[in-house]
Amino acid sequence: MSRIIASFALIALLFSCSKNSGEVVMNNLNGKWDKKKVQNFQFNIKDSQNPKNIIFVVRNTNDYPYSNIRLIVNALNEETKKKEVDTLNYILAKPNGDWIGQGFGDTKETLFQYKLNYKFPQNGNYTFGIIQAMRTDILVGIEDIGIKIEKAKP
Repeated sequence: MSRIIASFALIALLFSCSKNSGEVVMNNLNGKWDKKKVQNFQFNIKDSQNPKNIIFVVRNTNDYPYSNIRLIVNALNEETKKKEVDTLNYILAKPNGDWIGQGFGDTKETLFQYKLNYKFPQNGNYTFGIIQAMRTDILVGIEDIGIKIEKAKP
C-alpha cells in the first residue's frame, strides 16, 4: 500500500513541475542527519546575468522533535574559490505544533527562501554545503534536504 501511495506522490510531483520551476537537487537523509555530515549540492550556472531565487527544501516527519531547524550554509564559487557562510533559522511548525509544510501522511515538505533575486557573480560551478546546527549530534525526523534554483520572476 505504501508503494502505491509513494508512486502516486512521485507521479503528482513530476506532473506539477514545469520547465520554469527550476532545478531541484535533493539529498536523502533517511530520517537521521549527523551534525558532522555536510550535505553538498552542486550547480552549474550558465546565465548569471539573470537573477535567481535560491530556495531550500526540507522534508520532515512527525519524528522531528523541534519546531524549527538551524542550518549553516557554505556557498562556494568553484572558479574564484570565494566562500560565503550564513547561519539560518527556519520555522517548521506553528505554535500549536501543526507542521507548516505540505504533503500527504507523516512527511511534510517545506520551502524556505534563502536568496531572492540573487545574481550569481559569474557563470560557472557553485557548491552549497549545508550542515544542521541543532543542539543534537544526530537529528532525527529529517528525511530529505535540498536546494531549488529557479529564475526570479520579473
